[in-house]
Amino acid sequence: MSDATVDEDGQEKKKPSKLPMIIGVVLALAGAGGGFFAVQSGLLGGGSDAHAEGSATDAHADQQEHVETAALPNVSFIEVPQVMVSLGPGGHSQHLRFRASLEVPQQYAADVEAILPRVQDVLNSYLRALEARDIEAPGALVRLRGQMLRRVRLVAGEDRIRDLLVLEFVLN
Repeated sequence: MSDATVDEDGQEKKKPSKLPMIIGVVLALAGAGGGFFAVQSGLLGGGSDAHAEGSATDAHADQQEHVETAALPNVSFIEVPQVMVSLGPGGHSQHLRFRASLEVPQQYAADVEAILPRVQDVLNSYLRALEARDIEAPGALVRLRGQMLRRVRLVAGEDRIRDLLVLEFVLN
C-alpha cells in the first residue's frame, strides 16, 4: 500500500479553538467599558462644552443674582363637579369617579362658569358612552383627556378653554 492512504479511524479530530472567541468577548467588554468611561468623564459626547457652559454660568451668577423669568399667564381654574359613572359589563371595574378643572383665561372665567352645567353634561355624556375596555387600555387617560378637552372647547369656544386638568380618575 502507499503512504497516501491514511486510516481515519485512528486519528483524533481536533476541536476548533475557543481562544479567538474569548479574546473577542474580552475586547468587546473592554471597549464598552472604555466608551462608557469616556462619555461619563466628558471626554466624548460634548462633555467639555457642558463643563465650559457650567463655568460660564458660575461667572454670570456672581455678577447677576436675579434671573428673569417669563410672567405666568393670567388664568383661572374652574372646578368641574365630580362625575360618577357606572361602567357596563365586561370590565374589571364597575365605576369611574372623575373630577377635573378647566384652565381658562381670566377674562372668560365668568362666561365659562355660566355654562358649567353644559360642560358637565358633555363630560358626563362622553364618559357614559365609553366602554370598560376603552378606559382600562394602556394610555387611555391621555386619549380620553384629549377627547374631553375637544368636546369642552366645542361647547365653550376654542379660545375660552386653555386646558382640561384631570384631578381624579379612579376606577373601582
